[in-house]
Amino acid sequence: MFELSHLRCFVAVAEELHFGRAAARLNMTQPPLSRQIQLLEHALESRLLERSSRIVSLTPAGRAFLPEARRIVHLSESAASWTRRVWRGEVGTLRLGYTAASGYSRVPALLALVRRELPGLDVVLREMVTHAQLEELDCGTIDAGLLRALPPGSRTASLPLASEGLAVAIAVGDPLLQRASLSPADLDGRDLVGYSPNASKYLFELTMGFLDQSGARPNLTQQVGQIHTMVALVAAGFGLALVPESARCLGMPGVEFRRFETSPCKPVELMIVWLRGNENPALTTFIETYRGDQVLA
Repeated sequence: MFELSHLRCFVAVAEELHFGRAAARLNMTQPPLSRQIQLLEHALESRLLERSSRIVSLTPAGRAFLPEARRIVHLSESAASWTRRVWRGEVGTLRLGYTAASGYSRVPALLALVRRELPGLDVVLREMVTHAQLEELDCGTIDAGLLRALPPGSRTASLPLASEGLAVAIAVGDPLLQRASLSPADLDGRDLVGYSPNASKYLFELTMGFLDQSGARPNLTQQVGQIHTMVALVAAGFGLALVPESARCLGMPGVEFRRFETSPCKPVELMIVWLRGNENPALTTFIETYRGDQVLA
């Protein structure tokens, strides 16, 4: 059976119709090139080239074989190139989990980075709350997630993505909108749409911590897991809500936002998180590309 090296040699000679030029093109001398052609002809049991001291030409068998030889060489080069790109993480699939709020504020910037720097990468997005992302990271059904917090002793690695302040979502017509910013004391005794301690543990503990420290005691009317649901309940008259500043991007009719005074001023954190030992080359390349990007840092 002929080998790929035989085909490369034959294609070069067939295209150059000159052994000297073909040898130079392949960075080899003429004797081993001639030997490669002889081995190919022997394997095919056909003469492919007519040779004379001055002229090299293709036989009918050579003309018939040339397109197939080119196709096989091209396929082998394409396969090798594709394999190298997959190994380097330049092509492939990245499965990314994200929270609803980060879908408005950070996911578009990440996708723009991938499109610009890694155009061969296919990103599959899955919206879910933090605890669901941690479960799916552990199962390997997503490669990375945009999370608020990590559990103690986590097997994950992470990089900071963003930090932001809190805002108070307020229904249009509420007198609190006359204020430029609000403190925890302004929420004392007010109806408040809060976070579920299970579905949104991070934001539940963060917001309740600020209220407890100040001694404010709002009236919790509902506790939900998604920020867009909280803002919708505010619009429906269920009370105020403490949300990340990025919730302003939701554009919910009937709701306005005011800055919520905290120390530190940007307590809400968002991270890119992945499981240690994930062998997807696309993940490694994505993380390295994000590390080197100054716009998102």
